[in-house]
Amino acid sequence: MTESAAAGGSHPTVALVHGAFADSSSWNDVVEQLQAAGIAVQAISNPLRGIAADAAYVASALQQISGPVLAVGHSYGGAVITNAAPHASNVVGLVYVAAFAPDEGETLGGIEGDSTDSVLNSALVQLQYPAGAGPETAVELAIDPAQFHQAFAADLPEKQAAVMAATQRPVAAAAFGEPNGAPGWKNLPSWAVVATGDKAAGADAVRSMAQRAGAEITEVEGSHVIMISQPQAVTDVIRQAIDRLTH
Repeated sequence: MTESAAAGGSHPTVALVHGAFADSSSWNDVVEQLQAAGIAVQAISNPLRGIAADAAYVASALQQISGPVLAVGHSYGGAVITNAAPHASNVVGLVYVAAFAPDEGETLGGIEGDSTDSVLNSALVQLQYPAGAGPETAVELAIDPAQFHQAFAADLPEKQAAVMAATQRPVAAAAFGEPNGAPGWKNLPSWAVVATGDKAAGADAVRSMAQRAGAEITEVEGSHVIMISQPQAVTDVIRQAIDRLTH
């Protein structure tokens, strides 16, 4: 579905896709604000097992939403919606929130390795998860709880960050080394929230990817979890995207 198709029909449903080390509850305040404005919204669980697998899961979920969809991704969730959108014909726009917007063939590890703002790699710890029916295991990554506040959520109270650290969901290490597919942003209008204090994805990397994608960029002072620390600013960008798609 194209931008003009959205403009001629119903308002899009906002589909929120969380990133690594998180779950859908990270969108709670944004969901509350969108619902208060009468905007249809749905948070989609991200399996966090790898680009191709996660994109296929999210694309299936997006296609099962009736009518046009505005896909919104945070962090790693941005890479997932980038890869999912070409396989979900009802997606009419993309919003990146402190998020990756990779191009075809790129890896997230390579993108983050080039960032001078990101400190995430030094804060990660390796865990193991079953990779099949046998005894094989694979590596998944979590953030060291002692470094979670500084690396991921520096503008939140320490107690709140400690709860988030304790409830974080690890991501398969393969997700950062897997090449990305054809990006949805090449054929869809996009918007981006760049958190200027982002030390996880890296504000410099996020800004560069958003510029390359031709996204309408809004910079907000805050950490990587800008949708938690500044939910109104993120909601405002989502509403701007909806307005642009429907007028």
